[in-house]
Amino acid sequence: MAELVFFSGTMDCGKSTLALQMHHNHAARGRDGVLFTRNDRAGAATISSRLGLVQHAAEVGDATDFWAEVIERRTQGQPVDYLIADEAQFYTATQVEQLARVVDELEVDVYTFGISTDFRARLFPGSARLVELADRVEVLQVKALCWCGARATHNARTVDGVMVVEGAQVVVGDVAAASGEVAYEVLCRRHHMRRMTAATARAASPSVATLSSAQGTLGVGA
Repeated sequence: MAELVFFSGTMDCGKSTLALQMHHNHAARGRDGVLFTRNDRAGAATISSRLGLVQHAAEVGDATDFWAEVIERRTQGQPVDYLIADEAQFYTATQVEQLARVVDELEVDVYTFGISTDFRARLFPGSARLVELADRVEVLQVKALCWCGARATHNARTVDGVMVVEGAQVVVGDVAAASGEVAYEVLCRRHHMRRMTAATARAASPSVATLSSAQGTLGVGA
């Protein structure tokens, strides 16, 4: 029986790597799938892993209709057994509902991958709908680490190394903006709440950064 699965985690936990691995495993067993992504770090129409793996994928836009995409392919004689949907946090709630319909009415497995919350620790609309509709929500087991050594649970946006909590929900990282260099960093909840990135911790006091690292590794909270 087909299912809708949401694989979730912070940045750096291997979501795109798993997406490509699952595609490889299914294709190796003779199944036909279609890969989708949106706003991938490597640019349009690709799923890329930080390990260096890259695979062509269809780029999702606001007008993308997953139901129509599968129907069109099948009408043209192209079998579709599964979908790999990366960066699913950027999909609209309506598109997630389309994916659920593809599973229920067309018996196509749909595997979605994405982060749950944005830099403000608020759910993305696509992720929220996936949590509500998915048959399973799987938290990836590869643990991304905060600069202190503790498990990273939150995504932070930084401008010139300083954490920010205002701005558009979707901004591409590692780019120069009017306000400075935009990047992203994963933090534990404690340091996300304190808005303390690796750069600000080092600037405040090297000894503080060292102490926090030891506490995080040992699981001791301040």
